[in-house]
Amino acid sequence: MAAFSVFEAVNVAIVLLTLFTGTGHAQLTTNFYSRSCPTLLSAVTPVVQSAINREARMGASLLRLFFHDCFVNGCDGSVLLDDTSSFTGEKNAAPNSNSARGFEVIDSIKSAVEKVCPGVVSCADILAITARDSTHILGGPHWDVKLGRRDARTASQAAANNSIPPPTSNLNQLVSRFNALGLSTRDLVALSGSHTIGQARCTSFRPRVYNETNIDASFARTRRSNCPSNSGSGDNNLAPLDLQTPTSFENNYFKNLINRRGLLHSDQQLFNGGSTDSIVRTYSNSESTFRNDFVTAMIKMGDISPLTGSRGEIRRNCRRMN
Repeated sequence: MAAFSVFEAVNVAIVLLTLFTGTGHAQLTTNFYSRSCPTLLSAVTPVVQSAINREARMGASLLRLFFHDCFVNGCDGSVLLDDTSSFTGEKNAAPNSNSARGFEVIDSIKSAVEKVCPGVVSCADILAITARDSTHILGGPHWDVKLGRRDARTASQAAANNSIPPPTSNLNQLVSRFNALGLSTRDLVALSGSHTIGQARCTSFRPRVYNETNIDASFARTRRSNCPSNSGSGDNNLAPLDLQTPTSFENNYFKNLINRRGLLHSDQQLFNGGSTDSIVRTYSNSESTFRNDFVTAMIKMGDISPLTGSRGEIRRNCRRMN
């Protein structure tokens, strides 16, 4: 009887341990929908491809949505929720207002997925797949996306204002914010390489091109040409984050940093005599190293505090709770 009790106790402990670890990102797997929605990826990719065909910049915008989702209380689809008369979401937080975009594309993807697998796939997972597809379509690496997230029933404008690093961030602030989410300094630099695609608004880079000295003079003049010095004038004028190839995913971003042509203050902080200079040099010399590290960092970011198991819900419409 005593021997049986010990055996029984061990079994109970194993069950409890399994249940405990199952509440975190351990439940995310690359084959999560292999039975419940086997045609998921073939439903998502054509819609992403079509959106990028219409506007190449959209790839960067969709990738950015995943960042802005995961950095605010985890990868839970909260960034997609619309404001209502009784609910304030994250879309009008400072990092997102007049800036985050691509929500209509996510709506189209969700509709396509609902047609083949109604009520099965979360908006949070759709964001993760879309980020991968956008990267790959623009020439970046491909990876197997871990899935199994559920959607948040809430959002936090305050958390969005405080959690997403602004373009004015210095290196210590960037490292601290990424480390707080379980992302290393190397992950920070690799993920910042997503700025090899996309554009930024004048209001985000005006202080850098007019006031900073660690900037190539000709580059600063070029950027000033469509970004007037006075606030309120031309605030939404756009400039490419990577001057050479803003719609092609490669390592030019890091070469630009070495030449003091980072568009945002936070970009140039990665190569400014600090601890990340060596990583920037490595990526500028080896695109394959950058691509491999970017994949590793994207997978790690996708593991930030997902809702799994019975937590959250599978939204029928990504813009509102069920």
